[in-house]
Amino acid sequence: MQINADLTRPAIVDSTTLDWVPSPIAGIERRMLERDGAEVARATSLVRYAPGTAFSPHRHDAGEEFLVLDGVFSDETGDFPEGYYIRNPPGSRHTPASAPGAIILVKLRQMPEAETQPLRIDTRNPALWHPIAEGLEHAMLFDAPWEQVDLLRLAPGHTGAPETFPGGVEIFIVTGSATIDDHPRSSGTWLRFPPGATLRLASAAGATIYRKTGHLAAQ
Repeated sequence: MQINADLTRPAIVDSTTLDWVPSPIAGIERRMLERDGAEVARATSLVRYAPGTAFSPHRHDAGEEFLVLDGVFSDETGDFPEGYYIRNPPGSRHTPASAPGAIILVKLRQMPEAETQPLRIDTRNPALWHPIAEGLEHAMLFDAPWEQVDLLRLAPGHTGAPETFPGGVEIFIVTGSATIDDHPRSSGTWLRFPPGATLRLASAAGATIYRKTGHLAAQ
């Protein structure tokens, strides 16, 4: 299966227009944003857990990264409510589940073997957030030679300057709405642009945005 699998081309998906597709586990569904492979695939998806559902124990040979968008995600390492950011390095194992239900933005099989440490960050912690421009805050979640991941908070009325991304950029609008290169985008929109892309972010009403940069340079 290939969905937006050509990483040299821009991709834009309003996830709210996609159907929820059943996974192999009853009660767990997916909205596929990008995918290259069958059931074991390089993939970016929204995954929805019905209350009381769980995956079978499994291993992530090329790692897993996700942001909890709603509900509570659980595994052997703890219970992670909305706002938690998780990284499980290559070779890690767990049994994902959710008692009350959850929705996560998850990226699979996109980590190098050099990444070895698990990461759990509560992005609701005010100490993580720092102003970087007028009307713009960010929280750095992960910073390594192969990629950087942060959250951005755009205040209502924010208009940013154009920014160029030599290693590419990926964006998911978590809450609110944003204008990206003069195109209005609502919450739930996922965008990916190849190396060398230049973007300008603005927001009339305010927004929270997940952003990953640098990761497309070697693709």
